[in-house]
Amino acid sequence: MSKAIHTDLPFRFGTVGTPLSAPKTGGSAGGVARIRELNLSALELAWVRGTTNIGDEVCARIKLASETNHVALSVHATYFFNLNAATDEMWQAGRERLLQAARLGFKAGATDIIFHPGSYMKLAPSVAFAIARDRLAGIADQLIKEKINVTLRPETMGKGALLGTLEECIAWSQSIETVLPCVDFAHLHARPGDGSFNSYAEFSAALALIANGLGNRGLKNMHIHFSGIAYGPKGEKNHLVLEEADIKYKEFFKALADCGASGRVLSETPNMEEGAIVMQNSFAQSLRKARAQHSG
Repeated sequence: MSKAIHTDLPFRFGTVGTPLSAPKTGGSAGGVARIRELNLSALELAWVRGTTNIGDEVCARIKLASETNHVALSVHATYFFNLNAATDEMWQAGRERLLQAARLGFKAGATDIIFHPGSYMKLAPSVAFAIARDRLAGIADQLIKEKINVTLRPETMGKGALLGTLEECIAWSQSIETVLPCVDFAHLHARPGDGSFNSYAEFSAALALIANGLGNRGLKNMHIHFSGIAYGPKGEKNHLVLEEADIKYKEFFKALADCGASGRVLSETPNMEEGAIVMQNSFAQSLRKARAQHSG
């Protein structure tokens, strides 16, 4: 019999991509079932190379598996996308890729569509931000017209050349009703390139920025990516397992437990499900301590 999910936690934990320990023949539906076996409760479908091989039958199997196993689903959409694409042809192609990921994700039972916003393309950040905002609003409007009920989530990015500061993601979310951030705290640590954004105070300040900018809509419905990360002066290099990285994950989960947030945390460590279990246990321990202090 499967273990009980941590239903007492305000966050669901899981992986970005099918767990490594899932059967090789089960596809994404098998990955959903494996998430449940691991005592986890969320999965982000990694459709980062596109959706060419994903049809209605595949979506139906994934949706059934998620409902049967009580696993919350999201989709990481294509890497081949840029809200600030330089030409109209490039933009229209990228726009259609993101729309298709949202359409198929919705059929598969996903509630959230995560994507990388793109790059500044040598434009001033304020100019690129405005172009991205208007294009993202157009995508959101199109999905509403099609009755595709998903939340679009631009991800905070780990390099200074890329769109996706926390402030930008909050601002897009303030102006577009169906947009909320996907906050990658490892990326926020890597982006400055100097080892900063790696303390309880800095994590708490970021969570406060979300609460102040978006209220409970942002704080009670968070979608978080987390991992260890290698970085240099220009930002992110690659993901690492937590134990091999400098990121102070115990301080992060203490900040998360203390701020009263809820939502999902998805592991992007190379040992993805092991990382997710460490994260879930770390958060649960911090939450117990926070509740004990509050009741005392």
